[in-house]
Amino acid sequence: MSNVDIKPAGWKLVEVGRVVTLRSGPFDGKLAAVVEIIDPGRILIDGPSTKEGSVVPRQPVQTSAVSLTPWVIPNLPKAAGTGPLKKLWEKYEVDNKWAESSWAKKREQQDRRRNLTDFERFKVMRLKKQARFETLKAQAKIRAAAKA
Repeated sequence: MSNVDIKPAGWKLVEVGRVVTLRSGPFDGKLAAVVEIIDPGRILIDGPSTKEGSVVPRQPVQTSAVSLTPWVIPNLPKAAGTGPLKKLWEKYEVDNKWAESSWAKKREQQDRRRNLTDFERFKVMRLKKQARFETLKAQAKIRAAAKA
């Protein structure tokens, strides 16, 4: 027999307890957990977030309408109600993990940029120009020192 190491794939599977983000609809960008797998194309989700305005009601959604996150709530019973799910949600600090992730930070920055006024966009452009100028000036100094 050969000595082959079989490693598990780094795939994110649709499973009960998997935390997902919704990609469209009125709950776009909010977190929920998979409570039940209805069929290969649909799942039942529930999002008992502790943040105000981030709660997602229990509902069936298409698997194509969600993005899987790397977090799983372990030992979540199949078809668990909102109460037990909320306790496990708080125990595993799903909202804190999400807030610390680069995914959430990037999404927040995109929302902030999307809501800028015309003058604020102008100020961002000027700041970028200044930063680019300082970078190029420092690179020119380094090149001049290398030649000498």
